[in-house]
Amino acid sequence: MTKKKKVKSTSKSSKPVQVKRKKALAKPVSKPVSKPVSKPASKPVSKPVSKPASKPVSKPATNPQVKSTPFNKKPVVKKAVVTPVAANEVKISAVTELPKAKVIKRKAVVVPPPAPVQISNWPKAKVKHILVSQPRPADGDKNPYIELARKHNLHITFRQFIKVEGLNAMEFRAQRVEILSHSAVILTSKLAIDHFFRICQELRLTVPETMKYYCINEQTAYYLQKYIQYRKRKISYGTGSLQNLLDLIRKNKNEYFLLPCSDAQNEQIAEYMQQMLLRYSKSVFYRTVPADLKDIKNIQEFDVLVFFTPTGIRSLKQNFPQFKQHNTRIAAFGHSTGHAVSALGYRLDVFAPNPKNPSMTAELDAYIKLCNKR
Repeated sequence: MTKKKKVKSTSKSSKPVQVKRKKALAKPVSKPVSKPVSKPASKPVSKPVSKPASKPVSKPATNPQVKSTPFNKKPVVKKAVVTPVAANEVKISAVTELPKAKVIKRKAVVVPPPAPVQISNWPKAKVKHILVSQPRPADGDKNPYIELARKHNLHITFRQFIKVEGLNAMEFRAQRVEILSHSAVILTSKLAIDHFFRICQELRLTVPETMKYYCINEQTAYYLQKYIQYRKRKISYGTGSLQNLLDLIRKNKNEYFLLPCSDAQNEQIAEYMQQMLLRYSKSVFYRTVPADLKDIKNIQEFDVLVFFTPTGIRSLKQNFPQFKQHNTRIAAFGHSTGHAVSALGYRLDVFAPNPKNPSMTAELDAYIKLCNKR
């Protein structure tokens, strides 16, 4: 009996061994199931679903709306290009612009040199008393003529030979010139600056900040600080010569220029601007008339008379018709003033500007040194 029980125990012990084998066989079954199911499910679903879904949906949804606009645009473009009217208009505009470009190339104007001024060789007597045909300066010691007087121990008298009268608002309106329609102003003197802003004030016009100013020289440009804020981008100036001023204006040919001047203004600037085919308006802002010089009893007491304008020479002739020059020397600044001296029958002894001395005070300094060296 004992032997049979042992056999049963052996049979019972074999059963758990078979269960372990079944578990070991179940492990390899789970591996192939997990791998093929996870991989094919992720790859085919992500690629074919995402890409084809985005492309066909976006195109058919937008195409019916977009197709309507290109069909409407294409015929418009074809009509603008194909129709002869539109083509002719384009050609006409191109043809009209070509001559403008050619005209701009021919706008360079060369100012001929002024006629030479004849200077006399009259004996150089000593100089002690000089009459300057300008108002007495307010600067005092800073004036170059006062410094010249201190240097050579001279006596200088300031007396203006001309009188400047500004036009009133009614007289200016009669010229039918609209100041604010211009984009640039040409200023050749300080008087032009004073009367330009005076007229604007009388007409109650506010000059815009975009207005540009073209001045004959640096001194005239800095004088603008009396009325406006000095800005380099809207203020340009030349070296004092007409040729340099015209070159400066020609570089800004698109501006509409205003030229304030007097009734005795030299027409040379306006003539050259007309040759360059520039848009400009010339307007008289003030007039110059001879002043009354009854307070000068004896004009012969002065050794040198200094003039700056042809009107000043005419004032001398009008106020002193019996004046004979003799030892009185006449100094003139500018070619127009120098020619006016000889035209009225006077003798010209001192002339400026010249290559050696560009200013009148420098030329007088050199002349007085020769006269007073003895």
